[in-house]
Amino acid sequence: MAFQIGAKPDSGFDDPIGMLKDCHRRIESFLHILCVVVDRAQGRSLTDEERVAVQAALQYFRTGGQRHTADEEQSLFPRLRKSDAQVFEEIDRLENDHREANDLHGSVERSYSAWIQSGELGPEETRQLFSKTSRLKQLYSDHIHVEETTVFARATQVLDRNALTAIGTEFRFRRK
Repeated sequence: MAFQIGAKPDSGFDDPIGMLKDCHRRIESFLHILCVVVDRAQGRSLTDEERVAVQAALQYFRTGGQRHTADEEQSLFPRLRKSDAQVFEEIDRLENDHREANDLHGSVERSYSAWIQSGELGPEETRQLFSKTSRLKQLYSDHIHVEETTVFARATQVLDRNALTAIGTEFRFRRK
C-alpha cells in the first residue's frame, strides 16, 4: 500500500483562513499516516516506504506545524482578540492546545526517530507510541473543530477583507 498525501489546494495568501484550513488537512493526513504505520508495523521493523512516510510526517510537523502556530498566535489571534470579545475563551484554549501539541509532538518525534534508528519496536513501546500518536491526532481533531467552527467563522464575520488580507500578507513574509 502506497502512502499518498493529497495535493495541497492553493488558497493564496490573501485567504489566511483558507490557508490555515489547508494546513489542517495536511496535519490530519500526516497524523493518519503515523497512526497507520504504527498500527500496521507492530512487532516488525519499518519498510523503506514507511520510513520515508514517517520522516516526511515528522518533518512537516517540525516546520509546518510551527509556522501554523506562529501564524495563528502572532497574526490572527491578536487581531481577533481586539475585534471580538466572544472568542477569548476559545483562543485561550487553542493556545493551550498548541503548547500541548508541541510537547506531545516532541515525545512522538523522539519515539519514531528511535524506532527508525533501532529498526525495532517492542510491544510496550508500540503501545505507548500508538497511544501518544492517537492522543496527538485527537488533540488536533478537537483543535481543528474549534478553530473551524468557532474562531475562523467569527474571524470572517468580524474582520473586514483588508484585515484578513493583512494577516495573509504577514503569513507570506514570515515564510521567506
